[in-house]
This record gives sequence, structure tokens and C-alpha cells, in this order.
Amino acid sequence: QVKKQCDQKLLIRMKTKCVPCSLNLDTQCPAGYTKITNGTGTPDCRYYLEVKTQTLSFLGCRHCCVKEFEHPECCQGHWGPDCVGK
Repeated sequence: QVKKQCDQKLLIRMKTKCVPCSLNLDTQCPAGYTKITNGTGTPDCRYYLEVKTQTLSFLGCRHCCVKEFEHPECCQGHWGPDCVGK
């Protein structure tokens, strides 16, 4: 039996919204994503607060999330929706 389908695994990464680090403990990743950062997340972003006529910028935290996605692909020498051979 020759293998016709060689699916590719893709890792999709995303980051949650930047919020004050103290509020980031309970931040969840979107459905289907797995959180790969712990605690308050990574302090690598800025969030903004508008106070009267000024906008203040603060260091914030966000979490990294990943999702594994299987991308259907035919093996070499096969093609089409059913991955038929030569």
C-alpha cells in the first residue's frame, strides 16, 4: 500500500490582548488554542489609558497561544482531492 496523503502539521501562534500584568493571570486563549506562557504572561507590550486630554502608555503583559492545524496534502507523485497516483 503506497501512502498517498502526506498531511502537513502547521503550528499557528497568536498573542492575547495587551493588558495590565496584574489582570493577565486569568486571561484565556481563544477556543482551540493552548496557552504556552505561565502566570502573568510575557511583559512585552504596551497598553494605553486615556485620561482627560492625554493618552498614557504602560508596560503590559500578554500570553502566547498555539494551535496545531493539519493541512491536507498529497505525497509526491499524487494529486487531486483524493490524492490519486500516476
